[in-house]
Amino acid sequence: MEIDVIIPLYKPGKELFTLLDKLDSQSVPVHEVILLNTGEKYFEQLIYGTRFLEKYQNIKVYHVSKREFDHGGTRRMGVKKSSADIFVMMTQDAMPADDNLIEQLTEPLRDQVAVSYARQLPREDCAPVECYTREFNYPAQSRIKSAEDLKTLGIKTFFCSNVCAAYRREIYEELGGFVKHTIFNEDMIYAGWMVKKGYAVAYAAEAKVYHSHNYSCSQQFHRNFDLGVSQAEHPEVFEGVPSEGEGVRLVKKSLSYLLKTGHIWMIPGLFFQSASKYAGYFLGKRYQKLPERLILFCTMSPEYWKKQK
Repeated sequence: MEIDVIIPLYKPGKELFTLLDKLDSQSVPVHEVILLNTGEKYFEQLIYGTRFLEKYQNIKVYHVSKREFDHGGTRRMGVKKSSADIFVMMTQDAMPADDNLIEQLTEPLRDQVAVSYARQLPREDCAPVECYTREFNYPAQSRIKSAEDLKTLGIKTFFCSNVCAAYRREIYEELGGFVKHTIFNEDMIYAGWMVKKGYAVAYAAEAKVYHSHNYSCSQQFHRNFDLGVSQAEHPEVFEGVPSEGEGVRLVKKSLSYLLKTGHIWMIPGLFFQSASKYAGYFLGKRYQKLPERLILFCTMSPEYWKKQK
């Protein structure tokens, strides 16, 4: 059974070489690594003088322009370039924690499980609140999620992250693949469709990558605006499955974590970050009522809106 890894790139740094080396040393071999690079000049600058294609002979590189890039469409293109039975979606800033990532990630892909996603561990520079967010969203216990969990898990049933996730091609093709055009959240949109068709999502906690960001309040606002837009554009997936409650639960748990660990001075920052997230999400869900200038101010993806015209 062949397994390919598909990674969108934008202005990659030298960490890309470390990622490729770690993928090359996996206990279950990777057949091909497909790189979908946005901005050819940045990639050429990175690999200049490195004999990149000589060293990494299982690598395929495809270039797209910034205007052409789309969270769903570009990944669809990557899947079409692959013929593997299982493909793994990753991001350039996800780093395998060990040589068993691919083995542990693909192990749950049987029976009704159509996709599995990895546990995300905080990087060394991760701020305390973000560390707890990793723990909240990616606990140490694996689980399988299906439509039966909607009543208890709500939106969390659809939670899946293309930071590192493995897909069964046969089911992907059956369901039509990632949405062709989306601002964000293509992984959860697909997972939502999949769950509603009777398939399941696996969270593979033993499959681990290092991945975290210390986003500012402004970055949280823009990111959550686009998240809200993605949900508003796909009522067939998200309608009747509210996510606000999960956000409130995260704030309460984060507050408790800061109190227990003695990081009391970080509490004001937590509230500012939480308010930024909610404001962005609230506006994004209602983007159709907003003027174009305000939308462009709120989004982190202005190119997406240019395509809408």
